[in-house]
Amino acid sequence: MSFLNFGLLPALIQATNSLGYSTPTPVQSAAISSALQGLDILASAQTGSGKTVAFALPMLQHVVYQVDSSAKRPKALVLVPTRELATQVGNVIRNLALHLLQPIKVSVVFGGVSINPQMMGLRGGTDIVVATPGRLLDLIAHNALVLSHISMLVLDEADSLLDLGFSEELAHILKLLPIKRQNLFFSATFPSAVQLLAQTLLHDPVQVKVVADNPAIEQRAIAVPAPMRTQLLRHLIGLHHWSRILVFVASKYTAEILADKLRKAQISAEPFHGELSQGKRTQVLADFKASRLTVVVATDLAARGLDIIQLHVVVNYDLPRSTDDYTHRIGRTGRAGETGLAISFISATTLPHWHLIEKRQKIKLQLENIAGFETNITTTTPSTDPQTPQNGGVKGQRPNKKDKLRAFAALVQTDQQVD
Repeated sequence: MSFLNFGLLPALIQATNSLGYSTPTPVQSAAISSALQGLDILASAQTGSGKTVAFALPMLQHVVYQVDSSAKRPKALVLVPTRELATQVGNVIRNLALHLLQPIKVSVVFGGVSINPQMMGLRGGTDIVVATPGRLLDLIAHNALVLSHISMLVLDEADSLLDLGFSEELAHILKLLPIKRQNLFFSATFPSAVQLLAQTLLHDPVQVKVVADNPAIEQRAIAVPAPMRTQLLRHLIGLHHWSRILVFVASKYTAEILADKLRKAQISAEPFHGELSQGKRTQVLADFKASRLTVVVATDLAARGLDIIQLHVVVNYDLPRSTDDYTHRIGRTGRAGETGLAISFISATTLPHWHLIEKRQKIKLQLENIAGFETNITTTTPSTDPQTPQNGGVKGQRPNKKDKLRAFAALVQTDQQVD
């Protein structure tokens, strides 16, 4: 199949050619035609599969056809969970719009930076807004944006939007949008609770599910005593001469401590988490992409929206608390046809959670031992005390993702009944 088969504008076809998109990916082939027909879409595909282009092309064509002689008001809204993903999505849309005869203004807004330049950038109106929920509401409160003309809504990484605590903000935004609109949900994972949310918000959606094991990503699980994980990481970096590694940890504190220990071992490393300033986060990513850094130690903030060329190694120093986040983490490597390696460190306390990840991801990996770091954790019975720390893996007393999503779906459903 070719992009010519979709009935896209010639300028959009030209853009795909210019950007090297020779043929549509499976998710693009499945979603673009339905989106161009104005249908709601619930699309699930692995990270790195081309989801952004799958909604960006129909969105641009939709906006071009929305002739509005009044002041420019946004006609399409893309909500994303992180600043990095907002920037990535905005860049893709802008690049695809370069050849359009009718200039399309794309505004990317997110928190963590001054609101004033973003307000100035919205003067004179805009066509497409890519936003994190909190900053979008801030701009609305400052009368810099109105959502009354939005006719297409995209939730990109819909599960993460809710899991990161945006439930109330998202519910508020939905009440500000016109009832009649096209809705598109895109994510690498759609747990059952997100399906419930989709049933509430989407109208007879076209369901797109692209399931494809990525043979380009080699997955390994290594047994290691928890106190020896840092030494093992240093050993592997030196043994394999890795030049660019993304290491996932459970908390900001661990990210800071581990990065410091690696620097003391003469390995260039920086932490990456939500409490860093936007300037620092941008600098860390720029240094990482330019190979000025060997290791970035990140919380799950980095599992969404990072597209780094030739990132060949991802290490789960701590296992993800959510099994779905395993997909997003390892999806940072093996992108765009490249090969990748994803390694998970497994200790006695995290072994049960690792088995849960294997079950839900439908994988079964042999648990390896590395010389000098051997441990027999299969015979160890971890504590069943719910207060015992689980190194970022096992659910504790807090509401889990499904609890949050069910509560949000109920809230939205109640609001719609009241309206």
